[in-house]
Amino acid sequence: MPSPLIWRAIWAVSIAVIVAVLAFVAVPYFASNRIVRDRIAWEMSAWSGFRVTIEGTPEISIWPQFRATLSGVTLSKWSDDKAPPVMQAERIDIDLSAMAALRGDVVFSGVQLIKPIFRIEPAEHGMLLPSVPSGGRVARAIDAARETVKANPGKPDVVKLPKEGFGSIEFRDGRVVASVDGSEEDVVTGLSGMVDWEALNASGSLTANGTWRGESVSVEANSPQPMLLLAGGAAPFTVSLKAPPANLSFEGNGNFSAKSFFDGQAKFSAPSLRRALYWLRAGIAPGATTGPVSVSSKVSGNSDRIKFDNAEMTVDKNPGTGALDLSFNDALPVISGTMAFDTVNLAAFLAAFTTTAAAPGDLDAIDTSFADRFNLDLRLSAAHATAGPIQLADMAGTAQVKNGLAVFDISDAGAFGGNIQASLRFDLRPEGTQVEMKLLASDINGAEFTSAAGMTRLMPTGTGTVSLILKGPGKSWNSILQNADGSVSATFGPGNLTSLNLPSFLKHAEDGGFFALDEVADGTLAIDGAELKASIAKGVARIDRAEAKSGQTKIWLSGIVPYAGRGLALSGGVIQKPAAQPAPPAPQAQPAPAQPGTVPDGQAPANQTTSTTPPPATTPAPTTPGNGGNEATFFVGGTWTTPFVSPITRRKTDE
Repeated sequence: MPSPLIWRAIWAVSIAVIVAVLAFVAVPYFASNRIVRDRIAWEMSAWSGFRVTIEGTPEISIWPQFRATLSGVTLSKWSDDKAPPVMQAERIDIDLSAMAALRGDVVFSGVQLIKPIFRIEPAEHGMLLPSVPSGGRVARAIDAARETVKANPGKPDVVKLPKEGFGSIEFRDGRVVASVDGSEEDVVTGLSGMVDWEALNASGSLTANGTWRGESVSVEANSPQPMLLLAGGAAPFTVSLKAPPANLSFEGNGNFSAKSFFDGQAKFSAPSLRRALYWLRAGIAPGATTGPVSVSSKVSGNSDRIKFDNAEMTVDKNPGTGALDLSFNDALPVISGTMAFDTVNLAAFLAAFTTTAAAPGDLDAIDTSFADRFNLDLRLSAAHATAGPIQLADMAGTAQVKNGLAVFDISDAGAFGGNIQASLRFDLRPEGTQVEMKLLASDINGAEFTSAAGMTRLMPTGTGTVSLILKGPGKSWNSILQNADGSVSATFGPGNLTSLNLPSFLKHAEDGGFFALDEVADGTLAIDGAELKASIAKGVARIDRAEAKSGQTKIWLSGIVPYAGRGLALSGGVIQKPAAQPAPPAPQAQPAPAQPGTVPDGQAPANQTTSTTPPPATTPAPTTPGNGGNEATFFVGGTWTTPFVSPITRRKTDE
C-alpha cells in the first residue's frame, strides 16, 4: 500500500493536470467573454492614438499560438469623423499572452496586418506623410523621449527612455494610397514587410518590399536607438533602397527633428542615369538609355542643404572625382560643384536632356522641362573627352541652368591638332525655345576635322580655322537647323582638296553632258589654300565666297545649300591661268670692225679715249592676243550625298 507521501504526490500531480486542463478550457471562455471586441479595440487605440473599430467578433484560437483574428479593422482620426481611415485592414491577426488573458488583460506580442491600406496626405512642407496621432502610448513615449533629448541634446541619457515593450508588426499584400483633395491614387502596391522593435528603448529595424512607380522596390532600415530619432535626437542609422532603376544606401548619424541633419557615407548606383532620373521624376523625359552611373561620397547636410565631399563618381564606366552642393533654399533646387574625369562622354551627358527621335533618320527632340525642375552650376574637366566621333583633350567646360536659360560651354579643349571652343545655349521663352550653337576651331587639321564632321567631298586637308554660329527656334534639332540663322567661315592653308581628279573633271566638262561627282572623285588636288564664307537664313546657306587655289588654277563655287531636303543649287568654275613665260636670253655683244688708222688691240691711239657702247636692254616677249587663261563653268545640283555636275561653258579669259 502506498505511503501517505506517495499519495500526496499523486494528488498534487492530479490537481496540476486538472488546473492545466481547466486553464486550457477557460482561456477561450475568458477570451470570448472578457477579451471581447471592445477590449481589443481599446488596447489597439491606446497604443496607436487613433480610434479603432472592428466589424466582426474576434475569433480566438489556442493552438499552436494563442491568437485573436479580427476582420474589418479601421484606424481613424479622433478629430475628424468624416475623414477616410488612416489605416484599414481586411484582417488582423494578434498574438496574445495566454496568462494575461486569464487575468483579463490584453498583451500583444505580435501583429499581422493582412491586406492593409495605409493613407498618406500632404504635410505642411508638401511631402506626403501619414497622419500623426493626437495621443497614444507611442506618442506619449516620443514626447517623453523629447524631454530627455532636450535636457542634453549632445548626449541624451538613454537610460531615461521609455521601456515599454512593443513587439513586431508584420504586413502582407498591402497598399499605400495618397489622399489629395478628395481623390486617391495608389503610391505603393504589393506591400509586404515587418517592423521588429522589441522595446521602445531597444534597437529596431524595418524591412519592406513592394511596387513603386512600376518598379519592384525593397527597403531596409535599422538603428540602435530609433526612439531617439523619432524624438528629434541624434543617433546612428542605416537605410538602403534597392530597385532595378537605382540603388541607394546611407550609413551614418542624423536626426529627424525640425533642424534635421545627417552625416555619413552614401552610395548611389544606376544602370542608366536617364532611366533613374525619369523614375525619380526629376523632370527628365523618357528616351534612349545612357550608360551606368555610380557615386560614393561623404554626405552631410540637412533639409536645406546637402554637401557631397570627396565624391567618387563613375559615369558610363569613366571614373571621376569632385564635390557637389545641393541647396533647397530657392524656388528651385540648386546643384553646383566641380567634377574632374579622366575620360567623359559628352554626348551621353547631353542625351539625358533629349528624347527619342520622332522618326528614323530624324535628330532627337529637345526636352527642356529640366529647366523647370532645378538650377545647375557645374564645372567639368577631363583629360580626355568624346563627343560622338570627336576626341577632345584637356577639356574644361561648364553646365549652367538658371531662370529659363541653359548653357553648356566648352571653354577650351584640344582637338584635331588645334583648339576648339563650343557653346550650346537654350533660351526658354514663352513664345518658344531659342537655341544658339557656336563653334570656333583654331589651327586645326582639316583632314581630321572634316572626317569627324562626316564631310569627305571637296574638303581641304591643310591647317585652318573654322567658325560657326547658328541660332533658331524649335523643339528638335531638325527644326532648329531648318529654321536657323547664322554664318559659317573657314580658311585653310596649303594641303590637298579631297575626292577631286581635276584633269578628269575638266575632260568631262569639255565633253559636255552632266555627270556624277563620284565619277571624278578618284584623286586629290594639291592646293595653296582655301576659303569659305557663307550666311545662313531660315536654314538655307548662301555661299558668298568659296575658293581654292592650286598654282595657276582657281576653283570657285557660289549658290545656296538648304538644310531641308539636303539639296544643292550651286554654280562654279575652274580658272586656269597660263604659265609665266621665261624672259629671252640677252644677245651677245659683237666687237666693232677695225677702222683705218687703228692700233692693235689693247692700245689706244694717240689723243683718243676708249669708248664702250653698252649692249641693248632685253625686253620680255610680247603677249599675243588670246594668250589669257581658260575657265570652265558648271552647275552643281542633286543632293548632299549624290551631287551631279552639268557643264555650262568653257572659254578663254583675259588675265
